Amino acid sequence: MAEKETKKLIAQNKKAFHDYFVEDRYEAGIALFGTEVKSIRRGGVNLKDSYCSFKNGEVFVVGMHISPFEEGNRFNQNPLREKKLLLHRREIMKLMGVTQQKGLTLVPLSLYFSGSHVKVELGLCRGKKLYDKRESNAKREAEREMERRKKNGSDE
Repeated sequence: MAEKETKKLIAQNKKAFHDYFVEDRYEAGIALFGTEVKSIRRGGVNLKDSYCSFKNGEVFVVGMHISPFEEGNRFNQNPLREKKLLLHRREIMKLMGVTQQKGLTLVPLSLYFSGSHVKVELGLCRGKKLYDKRESNAKREAEREMERRKKNGSDE
């Protein structure tokens, strides 16, 4: 029987949703060392201010901080080293072309376990202007206010 794959969310890049419009999403594997995976299992990862770059036909995550594993001693890696993403060649070429032509950015949105593998959800993003951020904040505040009033109205 085929086992159902579970997705266990490890970390999410909330700042990316604040700073960018996500136009498309991709799933990629990530090349990690053993102590990095152990640290990720403990929740020692931060996606804030991370982005993807292309080098020699490969994609790397820059700025993803994985805390050193306490029991890792000499096997620990640099917490801010560039991590290689595992994508098919045609996906890499497509993403490279889109980011260069349309001026989009490739940003890691979330990190999760799919079965026993660590996966990264990448977003093809367009940057928000200041007025877009204000509009998003105003919409969110309006929704919160409506929920508050609905909750207070039903209790009375």
